[in-house]
Amino acid sequence: MEWKTDQCGCDSKGNSTGRRLLSHSFTAVATAAMAFLSAVPVVSAEDDAGKALPVRVLPQQNLMLYHNGGGDVVPVKSKKDWEQRRQEVLANMQAVMGPLPGDEKRCPLDLQVIEEVDAGKFVRRKITYQSEPGGRVPGYLLIPKSVIENPSVKVPAVLCLHPTHNQGPNEMVGMGAKRNRQYGEELAERGYVVLAPNYPHLGIYAPDLKTLGWKSGSMKAIWDNKRGLDLLDSLPYVQSGSYAAIGHSLGGHNSVYTAVFDDRIKAVVSCCGLDSYVHYMSGNPAVWEPGKGWTQERYIPRLAQYKGRLNEIPYDFHELVGALAPRRVLIVAPLRDSNFKHDSVDEVVAAARPVFQLYGVPQNLEVVHPDVEHDFPVEMREKSYELIDTVLKHTK
Repeated sequence: MEWKTDQCGCDSKGNSTGRRLLSHSFTAVATAAMAFLSAVPVVSAEDDAGKALPVRVLPQQNLMLYHNGGGDVVPVKSKKDWEQRRQEVLANMQAVMGPLPGDEKRCPLDLQVIEEVDAGKFVRRKITYQSEPGGRVPGYLLIPKSVIENPSVKVPAVLCLHPTHNQGPNEMVGMGAKRNRQYGEELAERGYVVLAPNYPHLGIYAPDLKTLGWKSGSMKAIWDNKRGLDLLDSLPYVQSGSYAAIGHSLGGHNSVYTAVFDDRIKAVVSCCGLDSYVHYMSGNPAVWEPGKGWTQERYIPRLAQYKGRLNEIPYDFHELVGALAPRRVLIVAPLRDSNFKHDSVDEVVAAARPVFQLYGVPQNLEVVHPDVEHDFPVEMREKSYELIDTVLKHTK
């Protein structure tokens, strides 16, 4: 297979060629951004009752600006400055997705094993865990047999998030017929402990989001995933506190969302999982009707408020990818993906890269463009696993 790459340091065969970095200095970037700042729309967000929510936005295509203590827009010159911008991004996400809970949602995890199956090189346990009072998350825990045979040795773990599928993570953990979705199974065979939770309102998992107090399925999933990391932290055979997150399609943006809110995730792989909201389905108004596309209850219903004014959404993937710095990030954006457009992904990455430059690790943000449709081909999965190996197994 051949694939194209953008600023990722690989040629058409995937060989390293050195990285082409953005040539703009932080000063030049900030100066250009200030010049068009007057064109940035005044945006708003509303709660479910129509009450305005406070948001402050900056150009999403240029992340080298932030609001200082006095509320003035000034250039980002340091990591501390960027952290100010990052906190605004998180606030704006929560204005639309609903708030990330605190200790009020924490409760004993109460891991329960429903079934255990010998899957060759690993054991597959069907499990549930309690992510909040009154809410149990179903999923799978894959444990390499080498761990079971020598439980005193701690091994790295990966949060594997599934694409949109009515069987939840089943295909991902080796129980499906569709090709190129078995990344959970393959990671377990490589020696990783794998946690593969169900996503809300897919498969057997149908939590009552409104009764539980959630404003979006996306924020519920973020919380479930964070509690899943708590579960991994609690397992005596897992190297705690440092994980990777990987996902295709829904799992791709679910991985990004979760990593933005949890720095225990040190490596992120998103395949066919994102482009700018503005470019999604070419901005077709029909997919922004309530209950369609991104606005479904299992995703982010409040985004329906922005139909016809998508440029007023107070956050976008430019900022979310930037918020992952300085961690390792691989975005797989196929050239023929009909769902998320590869050229929009390039715009997202170009906007986020200066943040990685600020941390001195521009090479940590990588995008590749395989010449396939909405898929996660074997070459891309192998590239993903090598990245995860480098971060979690400390290989070169």
